[in-house]
Amino acid sequence: MDSIPGTLVRFEMTRVPAGRLPDGARMPAFDIGRTEATWDMYDVYALRLNEPARVGGADARARPSSPYGAPDYGWGHAGFPVMSVTRAAVDEFCLWLSERTGHRYRLPTESEWTYLAMLATQHVTADSAWRDAVAWHRGNSDDQTHAVAKKQPDALGLFDLFGNVAEWVVAADGALVTRGGSFRDRAETIGPASRAVQNPTWNERDPQLPKSRWWLSDGPFVGFRIVRETSPER
Repeated sequence: MDSIPGTLVRFEMTRVPAGRLPDGARMPAFDIGRTEATWDMYDVYALRLNEPARVGGADARARPSSPYGAPDYGWGHAGFPVMSVTRAAVDEFCLWLSERTGHRYRLPTESEWTYLAMLATQHVTADSAWRDAVAWHRGNSDDQTHAVAKKQPDALGLFDLFGNVAEWVVAADGALVTRGGSFRDRAETIGPASRAVQNPTWNERDPQLPKSRWWLSDGPFVGFRIVRETSPER
């Protein structure tokens, strides 16, 4: 468990054991969020909930601008996954969280996400029944996100790795990529192979030029999960 100092917000990390990718590449152990990041966590950063109001002067860390509407779309807030956030916003959040906690938090690389997805599904069969048990998808989500950890955990003990919100990862080629699929995708398309690259439709209604670096006006299906780096000896 970790917490954000000065708040009651706590979040749980799960150890992913070291191993090898299908191509033989070695993957060191790392810690991953047991759930997708929630608004409870993100609001502390975005709304400065644990800091006194500033009067003049520069802030030490950039914060999100105000969204054009309710970023949770009215579907639910406390305990629900963060959504509609850009990769740049998530990167800034991870830097802020690292500074506050003393641990280094970041997004998973695409290789790390692929590895943990492989472990999470190592015992599933070819049919789609397992997706109904662990994932929110087009067939069971009522076209919206749901509070985290309401489905069964997967083989790693993680919740919502597939479905609910698609999760930002750091791709090797620098592309803006999400993995796992979301609540709006068909059941048969979510899972370890689900991959999407950001395109203009994710921010189509944003009137700013350039577009907001913080919010995706048409991306309520996009969220994230955090990694905590471990020391080499662990």
